[in-house]
Amino acid sequence: MNRIDETRPFVPVRIAVLTVSDTRTPKTDKSGPLLVSMIKEAGHELAEHAMVEDDPKAIRKQVKRWIKDPEVDVVITTGGTGFTGRDVTPEAVKPLFEKEIEGFSVLFHMLSYQTVGTSTVQSRACGGLAQGTYIFCVPGSPGACTDAWNGILKHQLDNRHRPCSFIEIMPRLNENKKAAKGKKAGA
Repeated sequence: MNRIDETRPFVPVRIAVLTVSDTRTPKTDKSGPLLVSMIKEAGHELAEHAMVEDDPKAIRKQVKRWIKDPEVDVVITTGGTGFTGRDVTPEAVKPLFEKEIEGFSVLFHMLSYQTVGTSTVQSRACGGLAQGTYIFCVPGSPGACTDAWNGILKHQLDNRHRPCSFIEIMPRLNENKKAAKGKKAGA
């Protein structure tokens, strides 16, 4: 189903990765480095890789910084999407979304079900858009990161993917803001 049009030139995007965890350290984190390696292997640029604790303010602060950074096109968080009291990534990030990408969660669960069965219901993976930046929150396990990357993001972040991809519409993500500025200037 995933089709790459090899006649088109590949356009790399700049992706930031955020590991969210109270229990992992940069030395013990497996998911963040796995995402970084898959991103680079696909030909994209790593904008930054950071780690924060399961704290809504710390998570939101880091994601907001990347949203405002013109050198970051995509943010991927790993960790904090479960049900425990410390799992707060969706609560921290969803308020930043201008638009939610509901299909990301649906497709993630379909793919994850093939790997972990009904345990996929314990994930609150989500995706959205904020100020022209794509944001995806995935569980903290290497398997979940692999499912999200290989099953969805690797293809949707490749401009050559047919029939369409997130990348080809990226220039149009903020067109409503440009139109509003034009109306103000003309008023």
